[in-house]
Amino acid sequence: MDKLTFLSNADSSYIDGLYQAYKADPNSVDFGWQKFFEGFDFGQGAEASAPSGDVNVSDHALKEINVLNMIHGYRDRGHLFTQTNPVRERRKYYPGKELETFGLSEADMDTVFNAGVEVGLGPAKLRDIRQLIEDTYCRSIGAEFRYIRNPEKIKWLQDHMEADRNQPKYTVDQKKRIFKKLNRAVVFESFLGTKFLGQKRFSLEGAESLIPALDSIIEKGASLGIQEFMIGMAHRGRLNVLANTMGKPYKTIFSEFEGKMYAEEDPELQFGGDVKYHLGYSSDVTTDDGKQIHLSLAPNPSHLETVDPIVEGITRSKIDMKYNGDSSKIAPILIHGDAAIAGQGVVYEVTQMSKLEGYRTGGTIHIVINNQVGFTTNYKDARSGTYCTDVAKISSSPVFHVNGDDAEAVVYAVNLAVEYRQKYKTDVYIDLLCYRRYGHNEADEPKFTQPLLYKSIEKHPNPKDVYAKKLVDEKSIDQSYVKDVEKEFKDYLQEQLNLAKQIENLEEEIPMFRGAWKGLHAAKKADIFETVDTKVPAKEFLKLAGEITTLPKDKKFFRKISKLFEDRAAMVKNDSYDWAMGELMAYATLLDEGKRVRISGQDVQRGTFSHRHAVLTLEDSEEKYVPLANVNGGERFNIYNSLLSEYAVLGFEYGYALANPQALTIWEAQFGDFYNGAQIIVDQYLSSAETKWKRSNGLVMMLPHGMEGQGPEHSSGRIERFLELCANDNMILANCTTPANYFHLLRRQLVREFRKPLVVFTPKSLLRHPKVVSKLTDFTEVNFQEVIDDTYAKPTTVKRVLFCSGKIYYDLLEKQQAEKRTDIAIVRIEQLYPAPVDQLKAIRARYKKATEFFWVQEENENMGPWPYYCRVFRNTDVAFTDVIARAQSGSPATGYMKKHIAQQEAIINKSFE
Repeated sequence: MDKLTFLSNADSSYIDGLYQAYKADPNSVDFGWQKFFEGFDFGQGAEASAPSGDVNVSDHALKEINVLNMIHGYRDRGHLFTQTNPVRERRKYYPGKELETFGLSEADMDTVFNAGVEVGLGPAKLRDIRQLIEDTYCRSIGAEFRYIRNPEKIKWLQDHMEADRNQPKYTVDQKKRIFKKLNRAVVFESFLGTKFLGQKRFSLEGAESLIPALDSIIEKGASLGIQEFMIGMAHRGRLNVLANTMGKPYKTIFSEFEGKMYAEEDPELQFGGDVKYHLGYSSDVTTDDGKQIHLSLAPNPSHLETVDPIVEGITRSKIDMKYNGDSSKIAPILIHGDAAIAGQGVVYEVTQMSKLEGYRTGGTIHIVINNQVGFTTNYKDARSGTYCTDVAKISSSPVFHVNGDDAEAVVYAVNLAVEYRQKYKTDVYIDLLCYRRYGHNEADEPKFTQPLLYKSIEKHPNPKDVYAKKLVDEKSIDQSYVKDVEKEFKDYLQEQLNLAKQIENLEEEIPMFRGAWKGLHAAKKADIFETVDTKVPAKEFLKLAGEITTLPKDKKFFRKISKLFEDRAAMVKNDSYDWAMGELMAYATLLDEGKRVRISGQDVQRGTFSHRHAVLTLEDSEEKYVPLANVNGGERFNIYNSLLSEYAVLGFEYGYALANPQALTIWEAQFGDFYNGAQIIVDQYLSSAETKWKRSNGLVMMLPHGMEGQGPEHSSGRIERFLELCANDNMILANCTTPANYFHLLRRQLVREFRKPLVVFTPKSLLRHPKVVSKLTDFTEVNFQEVIDDTYAKPTTVKRVLFCSGKIYYDLLEKQQAEKRTDIAIVRIEQLYPAPVDQLKAIRARYKKATEFFWVQEENENMGPWPYYCRVFRNTDVAFTDVIARAQSGSPATGYMKKHIAQQEAIINKSFE
């Protein structure tokens, strides 16, 4: 049989490919493979044959294939047989890695096989080939990478790992550095445990090798051009990272344990604070070769993986704003728990974002503190996958499973990971196999649920002692060095504790308003209702309106799109601007002023309701045309259709806005109801970050809202839920009724000298309502109006005032105009929160003869603004007489159009009875 038939029968597509390459160009394969294919010169015991024609294939020839299969088997499955678990026996997997699995035996161990060329040995004994792949793939590091679909990446990883067998070779000085970092991590935890007995600290004990790992990531990253790392992690080990990686002063951390509070710079700002293991920090560190690296640790709530998209958004914002699109200058590091990375859905969402144009950050370094227990849940009950890191396969990212007790292997793995990230700009995962010395917190008893595991952990030495023994045994250091290093650091911690006891109040060390936030300030009560100038000169407005409504004549657009833009151009000519034009003009004017505008969400380029059309696709191609790109160069306008995610995308945009307050950053829900998929971001960041962490944010959430008979999931943006989160002027809620007021509202976000999240309930049916239009003077001569009074009713004869917000105004207006009711006034509250109390008082005073002041809403009585207004306005000068609304319900809206119409008519009729 010929060579190719033989190779195919041997079931080795890999060798088949090599043979095809050899036939095309013999020099395209390694010399050893050339020799292999040149007439099957198989070495010992091989029967040579002529280069062409049939050959007699010896047993040795078949075993060459078996050896190759063994090499590929180790690369594919070697990670299943590693020595990576410091405290448990690994699960058994079948088939195993015995020689017999690959059709080999002990009798073959001293036979020379040409297959050694595959691992860089050339013709070599099976014993040596097997030793190399055993050392590389089955010791302290297990590598998963063969599912990657790019052969170059696979070869890069194989070559790097097999070249030194995943066996790091460090100098004595490098080993001492690793030891000192481990010592700091271990001693810091034991010091806290001794001095602050019983206090929660969510210690790193058992996973202290994280600290030398982070140190090495910073050093290696700096050598490869990284200037900044953005870190996100939950509570496990956070204090250790703050102290020993970020450089947060030990005395400050001890002061927080002592219960010292941060000095109240202004009682009006109502800073509430948070527990110490949720706090963020930033610092600058200097590497061994003198490079300055900026480190940031994002604040994080107890919702373990919520910080992931925040970190990615901050990183992307800095890539765009600070590093001119160069993602090699900054890298995100996400530190996960094993149960969290396997169990939290936002991890999957963030992973799916990692390569998308609007969200990529050049690759994230993921480190899993895999302590094998989630609170009390055993790992077998925490996931269905083999590994907690199986999510990595979604993005074809390599995973390194590392024994946390082997500090040198940990450092080696993270260095390889950083190098891979910088070269290929993709995610990489380090699964740090370790254990948790105590329970979920230090007061917890882990033996209640894991008695056998914790018997093993009790006897197990900490990673520092394990490494110290190794270094002493190999004579890199002696026992006195170990003791001296430990004593020196303990003494220093004691000094810092003594200083902490003398501190009365803590000073904020990392103020908010510096760097990109310089020139802005925290908002006080007086700032909230101070009118700011959002008007635009008419000449400039008209010039920009012309730019964004003119399509190039050399491109072929869909007929309906051309007609749409003709209609928009007519709006300029006829001085009648609809909602879409009001919105787009807000973006155009901000871009013209040098600001950045970023919008993302599901289908935002066109708009769910086909009103925006910010990005146009040409009729005969996939080419895109962006009218707003004509404004001021266009590079500051970014609008991305997002993946089908609310949680991760809203978190990403919050992070983006956090890093760049000079960008108008917008997330739009497909329907207002859908934001509840991101409720955790709203609760933990949007509404509370300023109170917990003194972190302002100007993110805009657009939530299409309005009762139009479209059913329970396409009606309500849940105004009531946002209002119940409102306090201390923490965010702005608006429900505008005119394009111009919306224009001013969006512009106000960047014109003000402070930032507040804006939740705006945007219209659906009003997008094309003939009365929902504004004139040029509304944009050029008026600013944002929190309240819009009635201009039709006669104040001297008005007996009833109807207060409302949003779409229902036009239903009420239609009834008022049809019946010419000048005795009933309709007042629109455009800014729901902070409530414009002084303006409402002035309106009440204007209608002196009115005896009824009703709140009218189309939402159910237990929803919409009423529950909040009923509570906060009770017993005040602006309390409402009563409410007119739909009846209470557990569902936001009916799904039956006839019922919806009847309900709506009942509200309108009752308002005018």
